[in-house]
Amino acid sequence: MTATIERPVEKTPPRSPQTPDIQPPAGQERSSWLRRHGTTLMFLVPVLAIVGVVQRINMTGSPQRIDDEGTYTAQAWSIGNLGELTHYTYWYDHPPLGWIQIAGYTGLTGAFGRYAQAVMAGREAMIFFALVSVLLVWLLARRMDLSRPAAAVAALVFGISPLAVQFHRTVYLDNVAVPWLLLAFLLALSRKNQLAGFIGASFAFGIAVLSKETFLLALPFLAWVMIRNSEKSTRRYTLATSGAILALVGLSYVVFAAVRGELVPGKGHTSLISGLTFQLGTRTASGSIFDSRSLFFKVVDQWWNLDQVFIVMTVVAAIVALFLKRLRPLAVLVLFAVAIMFRPNSYVPVPYVIMLLPFGALLIAGVGDTAVKAYRARRAGRMTTSLSRVGATAWLVVSALAVAAIVPLWTVQLRGFLQTDLDAPMVSAEQWVDDNVPHDSRLLVDDSMWVDLVKDGFARDNVIWFYKIDTDGAVEAQSPNGWKDSDYIVTTDSVRTSAGGSKQVQDALKNSTVVATFGSANQMVDVRQIHPQGEAAAKTAATKEKAALTTAGLQLSQNPDLTGSAALKKQLAAGQLNARASVVLGQLLATGPVSVKDLKPLPGENGLAFRQLVVTKSAGEPGAQLTTWLKSVGSTYAPSTVTQAGGTTTIVFPAIERNGLVG
Repeated sequence: MTATIERPVEKTPPRSPQTPDIQPPAGQERSSWLRRHGTTLMFLVPVLAIVGVVQRINMTGSPQRIDDEGTYTAQAWSIGNLGELTHYTYWYDHPPLGWIQIAGYTGLTGAFGRYAQAVMAGREAMIFFALVSVLLVWLLARRMDLSRPAAAVAALVFGISPLAVQFHRTVYLDNVAVPWLLLAFLLALSRKNQLAGFIGASFAFGIAVLSKETFLLALPFLAWVMIRNSEKSTRRYTLATSGAILALVGLSYVVFAAVRGELVPGKGHTSLISGLTFQLGTRTASGSIFDSRSLFFKVVDQWWNLDQVFIVMTVVAAIVALFLKRLRPLAVLVLFAVAIMFRPNSYVPVPYVIMLLPFGALLIAGVGDTAVKAYRARRAGRMTTSLSRVGATAWLVVSALAVAAIVPLWTVQLRGFLQTDLDAPMVSAEQWVDDNVPHDSRLLVDDSMWVDLVKDGFARDNVIWFYKIDTDGAVEAQSPNGWKDSDYIVTTDSVRTSAGGSKQVQDALKNSTVVATFGSANQMVDVRQIHPQGEAAAKTAATKEKAALTTAGLQLSQNPDLTGSAALKKQLAAGQLNARASVVLGQLLATGPVSVKDLKPLPGENGLAFRQLVVTKSAGEPGAQLTTWLKSVGSTYAPSTVTQAGGTTTIVFPAIERNGLVG
């Protein structure tokens, strides 16, 4: 018989209910947290700081504002200031969630109140979304088992590549969608609580697509990651549940359209079906990459000129990453997205590259990290299933060459972003319109100016986004005569490149004359007066006006009471003085001797009639007596400003006559 010796069970004495939980001091908790995450913070915080500084410096100066930025900013502004979803009829070209998020940021932070140009408030929001994306790139890199240095490289390349700076600063819905897409991939790689992670990934991806619909291209690759990462025992349930969540998020947009009665086409309203049909089927193709005049060529050329090294390294890294299991889904995603651009009759939008930026940075850093680990393992004599030592060495050599090329390229490009004020012509044109154009005028404008001009006091219905003049029934109803009902058109590069798609805009340009010009080349902004009577009649009127100015100017130049240089008298004899200024100068000469400096153009008015007189002497003195006299000339000829300084009186006359004709 065998005896069994039972060991007594040691029981933990019950804790006294009066004994409180012993918690470490708060300072000790913080110290412990810093010890655990200190190395991570040493890499991550400088990256976030560098990206934030690079993105913020000269954000308002470069790049120059474009029409799309104005559209999304105006839509966000409309939500908070007009209580409307858009500043025009919403027609389902994009889901509204993207600019709703921009409106949320600007509303919570008061961003619109910090900038004279509304688009810059939108750009501030873009910096916020960019920094969140940088953080998520880091987290995704770490979740994919990249080392901290590699994760830092991925985040830094994503944040400060010139290609990234150009597009991260620009108000695009794609920038709003990127952090949601990255969050979806991050949650899809969850190792614990997979059901919650997959549900979160589906929800985040749905938000990304409702922020910018083109991100739907990433769905197969997100599904791939989720399938590969899921536990076999619960795969069917977790995938089915997450798929249902994604479907519900997507159906919310359909329900939104149905509730508004705009799901299917009908008379007198826009529809979701019409918007999708335009975006997916009837939109004009971008043309061939081999045609230098095509939109496709111009888009890719813009990307290439910004950062050739990043583009080449992304494509090469994607090809290499096809052979690396942990990077393969991202590699196929990038190569698939590139291949999609070359499909027949495709439309390639300018911001299409934004979705590829984080994955390109992750692939470059991921292949580099794999190469370093493989090289070290082979050198130490350990076996590895990664790249061979030759392959690893080859990639490291390529990376070294890329860094050598990046230094001068990025230095030049980033200096331009940080120092060049490309938006100055837009700012000057807006100010000129505000100062010189009657505020009851009807304007055709680039949408990037729309909010600013409305805030300057122009009636909302009189500031017409040029694209809407023949595409929005509400605008057409207010303009029965089309372009003839408008008084001015402000042309930018966006207007000039898009005019071919609108006969109304073409006719407005053809039947208008320049009254102010700012900037040059692609940055040039013209303020043009529209002549509803037609181009021929306008030319005839201009010829008669020029003849009258020449006659009056010749008489002024020969007046013995006028003191001035030979250059001044030549300017007057050529009829280069503004009509109102000519009348006032003639009246002033009737009171006695007048000394006038050479005529100089005001900003934006080179080649146009001078409307500024700088008087150094009149009736014995240029002070209060002259100012008093100028007030007596009557409203028809009254100057807009009179400034006295340094013994001179500077008189500026309005650019526009009361009847709308150039002065």
